[in-house]
Amino acid sequence: MYESFYGFRERAFDLTPNPRFLVMTDVHREALSNLEYGIASRTGITLLVGEAGTGKTTLIRTALERQPARVHCVHLSNPALTREEFVEMLALRFELSDKAQSSKTSLLLELENILRRRDESGESTVLLVDEAQSLPREILEEIRLLANIETNDRKLLSVIMAGQPELTSLLNNVELRQLKQRVALRCELRPLTLQETAGYIAGRIRSAGGVGAQVFTREAVTLIHERSRGIPRTISVIADNSLLTGFAVAQRPVNSATVREVCEDFDLRSDGGGRPPAPPALDADTLQADASMLVMKPAAAPVEAPPQKEEMVDASGETLRKFLFLKG
Repeated sequence: MYESFYGFRERAFDLTPNPRFLVMTDVHREALSNLEYGIASRTGITLLVGEAGTGKTTLIRTALERQPARVHCVHLSNPALTREEFVEMLALRFELSDKAQSSKTSLLLELENILRRRDESGESTVLLVDEAQSLPREILEEIRLLANIETNDRKLLSVIMAGQPELTSLLNNVELRQLKQRVALRCELRPLTLQETAGYIAGRIRSAGGVGAQVFTREAVTLIHERSRGIPRTISVIADNSLLTGFAVAQRPVNSATVREVCEDFDLRSDGGGRPPAPPALDADTLQADASMLVMKPAAAPVEAPPQKEEMVDASGETLRKFLFLKG
């Protein structure tokens, strides 16, 4: 709807887990490396933990796409299953016989045969279990048993369990100690910093064919980070709706007033309650004390001076990209 107005080929802030729009931070790189290693080496169970909306599914799909060999992935995303429904779901997703849907014995025999054939052909199989923090303990025990399907020297099924931080506490229960012992790799995603939020916004705009300088002011980016608390999904929701609102009033670039209006509509506050306070003034001395932060100066009255370029660096200190923030 607003794509052409902002110079996009497509929507930059869709909520689908599209690997093309993955913007990497050091944490994402480490987690992606763990996921790729777990899939390729078949180490058993890989655990990916992160708050809702931090990009777990997008990261997993990226890891699967980057595998050199053919990978078969079975994705289980509904945690509200009984043991019988879980067996039926596995049989359907692995395209097993009708008998396997009602018999756990048939399921295990047919599944092991399929996994061995794929292994002999140089193919891999991954079981991706999403929302794992909500799984009943009996289903978690079934997943442990599936992870035990192996030859003398390697696993035949890679298992990726993705969930929110409650999953870590769940695995600390003594009843699940055997499952916890089979976790070979563990990685965690955290919310983005201000610098990473700016990189996330700029990267998605660039992937959609736009230019960050023409889309958001620096104050708007700062406010998006503050109200989203660095959660990528919430960043995308705020940015997308801000662009829609900006398009409606022919505003380019989108300023902080528009972002604040959107945040109030979605009840996204900067504190625990009450009306959100205005963003605190940032003085140049404070911001220049940390060279890794975005270089910003206090907002001033609109002038005729040309816009200034701001250089943003990633967490490792290397230049991430040039991102132009206009005074709004």
